[in-house]
Amino acid sequence: MRPSIALTLHRGAVVAAVARYRAANPRVFGSVLHGADVEESDLDLLVDALPGATLFDLGGLQEELQSLLGVRVDLRTPGDLSPRFRDHVLAEARPI
Repeated sequence: MRPSIALTLHRGAVVAAVARYRAANPRVFGSVLHGADVEESDLDLLVDALPGATLFDLGGLQEELQSLLGVRVDLRTPGDLSPRFRDHVLAEARPI
């Protein structure tokens, strides 16, 4: 299944999972945002880690989303992005 379809089908569950794992503001970027995703694509998601969030929270969120959606999820926070393209990703990312 294309990641864009999986996200459309499970949008509410994705938002709920993000909140459970001490994160907020889920945004999509990359191939799904541009309508260029294929079945082999991953879902590029950007979230803001809330105070107290740990790498275990973010790792748990990534695992839950992959299980829920049935696609690979590349979960990032703004700080995870390379400075070379951070501004571009932050400018183009759209709320899910």
